[in-house]
Amino acid sequence: MPSSSPAPIAISVDVLIIGSGAAGLSLAISLPKHLNIAVLSKLELTEGSTFYAQGGISAVLDKADSVKSHIDDTMNAGAGLCHPTTVKHVVEKGPEAIHWLEEIGVPFTRKDNNDGDSKLHLTREGGHSHRRVAHAADASGRAIETSLLSVAKSQSNISLLDYHIAIDFITSQRLGIEGQNKCLGAYVLDIKSQKIKTFTAQFSVIATGGCSKVYLYTSNPDGSNGDGVAMAWRAGCRIANMEFMQFHPTCLYHPHAKSQLITEAVRGEGGKLRLANGYRFMKDYDPRAELAPRDIVARAIDNEMKKGGLDSVFLDISHRSKAFIIEHFPNVYKNCLKFGYDMAVEPVPVVPAAHYTCGGIMTDLEGRTDIDQLYCIGEAAFTGLHGANRMASNSLLECIVFAKAVNQSIIKYYQANSRSLTLPAWDESRVTDSDELVVISHNWDEVRRFMWDYVGIVRTTKRLQRARNRMKLLLFEIDDYYANFRITSDLIELRNLAIVADLIITSALERKESRGLHYTLDYPETDPELANQDTILEP
Repeated sequence: MPSSSPAPIAISVDVLIIGSGAAGLSLAISLPKHLNIAVLSKLELTEGSTFYAQGGISAVLDKADSVKSHIDDTMNAGAGLCHPTTVKHVVEKGPEAIHWLEEIGVPFTRKDNNDGDSKLHLTREGGHSHRRVAHAADASGRAIETSLLSVAKSQSNISLLDYHIAIDFITSQRLGIEGQNKCLGAYVLDIKSQKIKTFTAQFSVIATGGCSKVYLYTSNPDGSNGDGVAMAWRAGCRIANMEFMQFHPTCLYHPHAKSQLITEAVRGEGGKLRLANGYRFMKDYDPRAELAPRDIVARAIDNEMKKGGLDSVFLDISHRSKAFIIEHFPNVYKNCLKFGYDMAVEPVPVVPAAHYTCGGIMTDLEGRTDIDQLYCIGEAAFTGLHGANRMASNSLLECIVFAKAVNQSIIKYYQANSRSLTLPAWDESRVTDSDELVVISHNWDEVRRFMWDYVGIVRTTKRLQRARNRMKLLLFEIDDYYANFRITSDLIELRNLAIVADLIITSALERKESRGLHYTLDYPETDPELANQDTILEP
C-alpha cells in the first residue's frame, strides 16, 4: 500500500529566488521593498559556496591599476572565449560593487596610511597584473554572506526559507498555454515536513551556484551539484561551455580535510609550490610560476603527481614570518594546524580539486534566460565573463553586478496584480515510497568517481566516450527510479547531478581542441579557428 502523501501547499510571491548565496541575497535586498520575495536554500541559509570563499572580490581600486588592465587580465585568463562586452560591463561596475558591499557592512580588511587615514588592503592573485582583490582577511565569503543575510533578515518583505529544495520549474509550455514560453513558478520540496509546495511567481531567479560536486574531489560544499542548471535544461534553456570546469590548484591533502581550500592569496603573497625534495616546479611550466592562471597551475600539479606517482605536492610559505601568516591567513593557518600542519614552519600538502563552473545557463546582460520571466545569476549562469578559465576573485564580482542588473530588469518588467494564476499541485498519485534507497547512494558515488577518472583535469576522447556510455545507462536507471518512487532531496540531487554530468561530457566531446580548462591529449593544441566559439547545447 502506498503511503498517503501530505496535502500540497500553494504560495504566491512576486519574486522567487532559488539560492541564498551572494547572488541571491544581493538581489533580494536590492529589489523594491513593496515586492514579496521568497529566498530558498536547500540546506542552512549560509551553506553555499559564498560562505566558504576565501580570496575576495576583484575591482580596480588602486591608482596604479586601470579598468583596461583588469579587462586585459580577464580576457587573457579566459583564453579567447570571454565576451568583451560582458567583461567591460562587469569590470567597470567593480568599484561600485565594492562600495555597495561596504555600505551594507561588509568588514573588508583595511590598512593605515601614513597620514592616519585607512584604505582597503588589496591583495594579488593568479592572473592579475595588479593588487586589486578586496578581502576580509582570508574569510571574505563568510563576511559577505553574513552581512547580506543580516540585511535580508531585517526586511519584512523577504521570506528566508531554509531546507527547501526546488524540484522543477512550472512553465506555460508545460501547461499547454499558447504563446511565448514563460516561467510561472516552481515545485519545491520542504525537506523538514516532506511537503511539496507550489510556488507561483511573476519572476523566478536561479542563484543555485555551480556543479563541482559532480566530481569526487571538490572544494565546494555538499549542495553544489548543479540543481539550477539541470532544472533550466529540463525547462528548455540553452546551456553553454560546460566543458570548462575549473580545478582549484590547492586544496589541503588529508583524509579528513573535506573541502579545505587554501586560498590563492597564499601564492599571491609569496607561497611556493614544491615537490617533497623541495624542488620548485612551477617555473618549468610557466614564466609566471605560482601566479599563472589556475588552469595552468592545476594541470602542472596534476602532471607532477602522475609523473612521480605522488599523493600530493606542497605549498610553502614558511619563509614569511608567523605573524605575517596569522595576520593575512588566520583561518587557513588554523585549519591547517587542526590537521597537524604548521604553515609557519613547514610546507603544506595540497592537491587540485573541482572548484568552479565556468559554463552554465545562457543569459543576457540583464540576467534573462531563454524562458521569459526566468533569470539566472551567479555561478549557475553563463554570461561570457569567464571564458575558458575564470580569473581569481571575479566570481563574487559577477554575483553582485548581475544581481543589480536583474534588479533593474525586474523593476522594468514588473506588473502589479499579476499573481492571480492558479497552478496545478504536484501529482504523487502514481508513486510509492522506495524500498531501495541504496540505488541512490550507489549511483551518486559512481557518477562522481567516473567523472573524476574520465572527465577531469586531463581528458582523452576514449575516456570521455567511456563516461558517456556509462552515463546513458545511469540516466535511464535514474529516470525510471524517479518515475516510480516518491521524491526525496537525495533523489532530486542525484537526478540533477546526472544531467549536469552528461552536459559536461557532451560539451567536452564537442570541443576538438585544448583551451583554458579543457585539456585533451587527443587535441593538445589550441585551434585558432575556435576562438570566440562557445559550446552551446540546446534541449
